[in-house]
Amino acid sequence: MPESDIFVVKSNGARERFSFEKLQNSLKHSGAPDELAQEVSDHIQKEMVNGMTTDDIYKHAFAFLHSRENMTATRYSLRRSLLELGPTGFPFEKFIAEVFKHRGFSTLLDQTVQGKCVDHEVDVVAWNDSKLIMAEAKYHHELAYKSDVKVVLYIKARFDDLYASTFSYDGHTKLDEGWLITNTKFTDKAIQYAECSGVRLMGWNYPAKGNLHQLIEETNLHPITSLTTLTVGQKRLLMENGVVLCESITKEKAKMRELGLNERLIEEAETEAHRLCPI
Repeated sequence: MPESDIFVVKSNGARERFSFEKLQNSLKHSGAPDELAQEVSDHIQKEMVNGMTTDDIYKHAFAFLHSRENMTATRYSLRRSLLELGPTGFPFEKFIAEVFKHRGFSTLLDQTVQGKCVDHEVDVVAWNDSKLIMAEAKYHHELAYKSDVKVVLYIKARFDDLYASTFSYDGHTKLDEGWLITNTKFTDKAIQYAECSGVRLMGWNYPAKGNLHQLIEETNLHPITSLTTLTVGQKRLLMENGVVLCESITKEKAKMRELGLNERLIEEAETEAHRLCPI
């Protein structure tokens, strides 16, 4: 079937014309060499039917990649790995705190801080020598979900109250930046309002420079949900016990044994983690 005749169903239910070029670019960005990206594209083309969902296409592409080059498959699945940081939002909050830590910040989670008028529950407080940041971490378990302008309006009101207050974080008395961070995307109006009003946004692909995808790649901070050697249940068990990063596997082997994971599985997970996130 010619590419121009193929329409796929996105996760939000919308139909769009399928692009093999877009698929190949995504594969190459995950580290697949040109030849492998073309192989995956050819494989998908054989499987394609009109009305196929993007989720089905992803599953086919991931399975083919996994059979050829496991690390590329793992990087290709990064966005969906962030969706597995649930069902509660706390693992995502902890993950965001780790990103700040690796950028030289000290961090605290789930802080109740006093604004000028009322107190607020802040997901992540981060500071270094030059600035104090407070961040709201919005976790969503579906790719189609976007944080809209109503969310940004609400966050703006909270940060305005916090900007007007004073604090004591290693010499920092005033809030420098208020962030809204999500594992998915923002609507166009949410971005428009945030850029106009001064709310800092970070999502999967926003802003163009310094988005969540880029920060994960730059810091090598892949979530533990990226690992293919562990089952969904095993990854959830580890997250419930505070292990959210691939790089934590080596440091947390004793905890993994206590949780009932056998030595062979721990060794396989550690090997995969080292390949994905070299220390």
